[in-house]
Amino acid sequence: MAPLLLQLAALGAALVAAALILISFVAFITATEMPQLHRHEEEKFFLNVRGQREALPSIQDSPTKQLSVVVPSYNEEKRLPVMMDEALGYLEDRQKQDPTFTYEVIIVDDGSKDQTSKVAFKYCQKYGSDKVRVITLVKNRGKGGAIRMDQMAIACGSRAHLEKESIAQGI
Repeated sequence: MAPLLLQLAALGAALVAAALILISFVAFITATEMPQLHRHEEEKFFLNVRGQREALPSIQDSPTKQLSVVVPSYNEEKRLPVMMDEALGYLEDRQKQDPTFTYEVIIVDDGSKDQTSKVAFKYCQKYGSDKVRVITLVKNRGKGGAIRMDQMAIACGSRAHLEKESIAQGI
Protein backbone atom coordinates (compact mmCIF):
# COMPACT_ATOMS: atom_id res chain seq x y z
CA MET A 1 0.00 0.00 0.00
CA ALA A 2 2.82 2.41 0.89
CA PRO A 3 4.62 2.03 -2.49
CA LEU A 4 1.34 2.78 -4.30
CA LEU A 5 0.87 5.97 -2.26
CA LEU A 6 4.44 7.02 -3.03
CA GLN A 7 3.86 6.42 -6.74
CA LEU A 8 0.63 8.47 -6.66
CA ALA A 9 2.38 11.30 -4.80
CA ALA A 10 5.22 11.29 -7.34
CA LEU A 11 2.74 11.26 -10.22
CA GLY A 12 0.82 14.16 -8.64
CA ALA A 13 4.02 16.17 -8.18
CA ALA A 14 5.01 15.47 -11.80
CA LEU A 15 1.59 16.64 -13.02
CA VAL A 16 1.81 19.85 -10.97
CA ALA A 17 5.32 20.53 -12.31
CA ALA A 18 4.14 19.90 -15.89
CA ALA A 19 1.19 22.24 -15.40
CA LEU A 20 3.46 25.01 -14.06
CA ILE A 21 5.84 24.57 -16.99
CA LEU A 22 2.93 24.72 -19.44
CA ILE A 23 1.49 27.85 -17.78
CA SER A 24 4.92 29.52 -17.80
CA PHE A 25 5.40 28.64 -21.47
CA VAL A 26 1.98 30.02 -22.46
CA ALA A 27 2.60 33.20 -20.43
CA PHE A 28 5.99 33.69 -22.11
CA ILE A 29 4.60 33.15 -25.62
CA THR A 30 1.58 35.43 -25.16
CA ALA A 31 3.35 38.21 -23.26
CA THR A 32 3.79 41.47 -25.10
CA GLU A 33 6.01 44.45 -24.47
CA MET A 34 4.56 47.48 -22.78
CA PRO A 35 3.40 49.91 -25.46
CA GLN A 36 5.37 53.10 -25.84
CA LEU A 37 3.31 56.02 -24.61
CA HIS A 38 3.29 59.12 -26.73
CA ARG A 39 3.90 62.18 -24.61
CA HIS A 40 2.34 65.34 -26.02
CA GLU A 41 4.59 68.38 -26.01
CA GLU A 42 2.54 70.16 -23.33
CA GLU A 43 2.86 67.08 -21.06
CA LYS A 44 6.62 67.62 -20.79
CA PHE A 45 6.10 70.69 -18.59
CA PHE A 46 4.39 71.76 -15.40
CA LEU A 47 3.35 75.24 -14.30
CA ASN A 48 5.33 76.78 -11.47
CA VAL A 49 3.77 79.07 -8.83
CA ARG A 50 4.08 82.07 -11.17
CA GLY A 51 2.23 80.17 -13.92
CA GLN A 52 5.37 79.75 -16.04
CA ARG A 53 6.16 76.48 -17.79
CA GLU A 54 9.07 74.46 -16.38
CA ALA A 55 10.45 71.26 -17.87
CA LEU A 56 9.74 68.11 -15.91
CA PRO A 57 12.82 66.39 -14.56
CA SER A 58 13.82 63.09 -16.13
CA ILE A 59 14.11 59.80 -14.30
CA GLN A 60 17.76 59.84 -15.41
CA ASP A 61 18.40 63.06 -13.44
CA SER A 62 20.00 62.82 -10.01
CA PRO A 63 17.39 62.70 -7.25
CA THR A 64 16.71 65.97 -5.48
CA LYS A 65 14.03 64.79 -3.02
CA GLN A 66 13.95 62.03 -0.45
CA LEU A 67 10.34 61.18 -1.23
CA SER A 68 8.30 61.62 -4.39
CA VAL A 69 4.62 60.74 -4.30
CA VAL A 70 2.71 60.42 -7.56
CA VAL A 71 -1.04 60.91 -7.28
CA PRO A 72 -2.85 59.74 -10.43
CA SER A 73 -6.11 61.73 -10.59
CA TYR A 74 -9.13 61.54 -12.84
CA ASN A 75 -12.16 63.73 -12.12
CA GLU A 76 -11.08 64.21 -8.50
CA GLU A 77 -11.90 67.89 -7.94
CA LYS A 78 -14.15 67.08 -4.96
CA ARG A 79 -12.08 64.30 -3.40
CA LEU A 80 -8.56 65.59 -4.05
CA PRO A 81 -8.63 68.25 -1.29
CA VAL A 82 -9.36 65.66 1.41
CA MET A 83 -6.37 63.55 0.42
CA MET A 84 -4.03 66.49 -0.23
CA ASP A 85 -4.83 68.22 3.08
CA GLU A 86 -4.12 65.01 4.98
CA ALA A 87 -0.99 64.06 3.01
CA LEU A 88 0.55 67.53 2.96
CA GLY A 89 -0.25 68.04 6.63
CA TYR A 90 1.69 64.88 7.45
CA LEU A 91 4.59 65.74 5.13
CA GLU A 92 4.88 69.28 6.47
CA ASP A 93 4.85 68.01 10.08
CA ARG A 94 7.53 65.49 9.21
CA GLN A 95 9.63 68.22 7.61
CA LYS A 96 9.27 70.39 10.73
CA GLN A 97 10.54 67.50 12.86
CA ASP A 98 13.39 66.78 10.45
CA PRO A 99 14.40 69.84 8.38
CA THR A 100 16.61 67.66 6.15
CA PHE A 101 13.56 65.70 4.96
CA THR A 102 12.52 66.71 1.42
CA TYR A 103 9.49 65.66 -0.57
CA GLU A 104 7.38 66.40 -3.59
CA VAL A 105 3.82 65.49 -4.48
CA ILE A 106 3.21 65.10 -8.20
CA ILE A 107 -0.45 65.20 -9.15
CA VAL A 108 -1.00 63.68 -12.59
CA ASP A 109 -4.37 64.86 -13.91
CA ASP A 110 -5.25 62.04 -16.26
CA GLY A 111 -7.34 64.03 -18.74
CA SER A 112 -10.07 64.95 -16.27
CA LYS A 113 -13.29 66.53 -17.49
CA ASP A 114 -13.73 68.54 -14.27
CA GLN A 115 -11.54 71.11 -12.50
CA THR A 116 -9.01 68.63 -11.04
CA SER A 117 -5.98 70.51 -12.40
CA LYS A 118 -7.21 73.86 -11.05
CA VAL A 119 -7.85 72.40 -7.60
CA ALA A 120 -4.42 70.74 -7.64
CA PHE A 121 -2.73 73.95 -8.79
CA LYS A 122 -4.07 75.76 -5.70
CA TYR A 123 -1.90 73.40 -3.63
CA CYS A 124 1.06 74.26 -5.85
CA GLN A 125 0.43 77.95 -5.15
CA LYS A 126 0.07 77.34 -1.41
CA TYR A 127 3.08 75.03 -0.90
CA GLY A 128 5.28 75.99 -3.85
CA SER A 129 6.12 74.17 -7.06
CA ASP A 130 9.17 72.59 -5.43
CA LYS A 131 6.75 70.60 -3.20
CA VAL A 132 3.62 70.23 -5.34
CA ARG A 133 3.63 69.80 -9.10
CA VAL A 134 0.68 69.31 -11.39
CA ILE A 135 1.00 67.48 -14.69
CA THR A 136 -2.07 67.64 -16.90
CA LEU A 137 -2.31 64.87 -19.49
CA VAL A 138 -4.02 65.73 -22.75
CA LYS A 139 -6.05 62.52 -22.82
CA ASN A 140 -7.06 59.88 -20.30
CA ARG A 141 -4.58 57.01 -20.11
CA GLY A 142 -5.86 55.23 -17.03
CA LYS A 143 -4.13 54.94 -13.67
CA GLY A 144 -1.24 52.85 -14.99
CA GLY A 145 -0.69 55.20 -17.91
CA ALA A 146 -0.78 58.23 -15.64
CA ILE A 147 1.85 56.70 -13.40
CA ARG A 148 4.02 55.63 -16.35
CA MET A 149 3.92 59.14 -17.78
CA ASP A 150 5.72 60.37 -14.70
CA GLN A 151 8.03 57.37 -14.13
CA MET A 152 9.60 58.76 -11.00
CA ALA A 153 8.16 57.58 -7.78
CA ILE A 154 5.78 55.81 -5.49
CA ALA A 155 2.19 55.67 -6.65
CA CYS A 156 -0.58 56.36 -4.19
CA GLY A 157 -3.93 55.16 -5.38
CA SER A 158 -5.82 54.04 -2.31
CA ARG A 159 -9.09 55.76 -1.60
CA ALA A 160 -9.84 53.77 1.53
CA HIS A 161 -10.00 56.95 3.62
CA LEU A 162 -12.84 58.17 1.37
CA GLU A 163 -14.90 54.97 1.43
CA LYS A 164 -17.69 56.32 3.66
CA GLU A 165 -17.99 59.54 1.65
CA SER A 166 -18.01 57.60 -1.63
CA ILE A 167 -20.75 55.29 -0.43
CA ALA A 168 -22.79 58.16 0.99
CA GLN A 169 -22.59 60.09 -2.27
CA GLY A 170 -23.19 57.03 -4.44
CA ILE A 171 -19.90 57.46 -6.30
